[in-house]
Amino acid sequence: MPVIAPMPAARRTGLPAQRESAEESVAAGTTVDHLTETYRAHYRSLLGLAALLLDDTASCEDVVQEAFIRVHSARSRVREPEKTLAYLRQTVVNLSRSALRRRILGLKLLSKPMPDMASAEEGAYDQLERDALIKAMRGLQRRQREVLVLRYFADMTEAQVAETLGISLGSVKAYGSRGIAALRVVMEAQV
Repeated sequence: MPVIAPMPAARRTGLPAQRESAEESVAAGTTVDHLTETYRAHYRSLLGLAALLLDDTASCEDVVQEAFIRVHSARSRVREPEKTLAYLRQTVVNLSRSALRRRILGLKLLSKPMPDMASAEEGAYDQLERDALIKAMRGLQRRQREVLVLRYFADMTEAQVAETLGISLGSVKAYGSRGIAALRVVMEAQV
């Protein structure tokens, strides 16, 4: 009958030390409680941000939920809890981009065209203006559209937009002014 040797003493003491270091690293990052409070306070604003970048509610909800899941799983890397919202915004923007890329690929592979949106007669005058603005926004360059959505629809400062998109403050100003100028030209042509 084989004899089973006891576990060496060094190994036994190493396990609690590993657990302690793992707990310390989580304690150094964003806590679950802080993330929960951020969820309660900012879920709707993040959903609105996703809605401005995407066009259907289900995808927006999926993107925001996925953003919270990803930040939760990487919360030990968020060293400063006050930056949790910035990480979430960046994640929502990146996931929205990915969703749009997948849609474009799906449309390329789709053999028949998608049906048009509802006719103008079915909506009110506000809906007509909104549709015109959305159409004009879709005609902008990607960065211009992202800057305008974050700056004016998500009500972020230029510095927050720069941090969220990972570009300089000067680039935010340039993309914003060029985007507004392009929108003005398109919207005036429709009148």
